[in-house]
Amino acid sequence: MKWRIEYSKEAKKFIDGQDIWSEVRSSIRKFLEKIKGKNINIDLKKLVGDWEGYYRIRIGKVRVIFDIVKENRMIFVEKVDYRGKVYK
Repeated sequence: MKWRIEYSKEAKKFIDGQDIWSEVRSSIRKFLEKIKGKNINIDLKKLVGDWEGYYRIRIGKVRVIFDIVKENRMIFVEKVDYRGKVYK
């Protein structure tokens, strides 16, 4: 069964505005390969505090914050924005 990727309205708006769909999808695919055990180089971090349970991928100055719903094999991209704004 394949993994689905869902996006919040806010994340879609930012991705559309910056035209970075391919970069975001590519980074999430790399993340999926990494959790399968492959040795992939990706700037990934498990978040704490207000974002506990979420993960962050860095794409240059942009951060992608997402959650994993393993039961449904879904990745929900909650927020995509520049570093200074994404955690607010």
